Amino acid sequence: MWLRKEKYNILEKTINNLNKAFTESNIIELSYLIGNKKEIIKRNLLAGISRGVGVGIGVTVITAVLVIILQKIVTLNIPVIGEYIADIVEIVQKTR
Repeated sequence: MWLRKEKYNILEKTINNLNKAFTESNIIELSYLIGNKKEIIKRNLLAGISRGVGVGIGVTVITAVLVIILQKIVTLNIPVIGEYIADIVEIVQKTR
């Protein structure tokens, strides 16, 4: 009898913890999104725009840093690598 009551208490605590976890993880908001198609479209549109802008800025910054690094390498006058990188930098600068 005592063991059964202890198992019941453990089960009750587990259920309470699950209930608390579901409440804190915005299950209510997710169920709202499932029912409202306009809200889904609006959120996905904003997320897509944000990702696109972020990718554009990130690629621009990384490319600029790489071009600067390549320009520094060219100034070191390494025979084979310098000529190759000089060609790359020249192509990039012409496309600006």
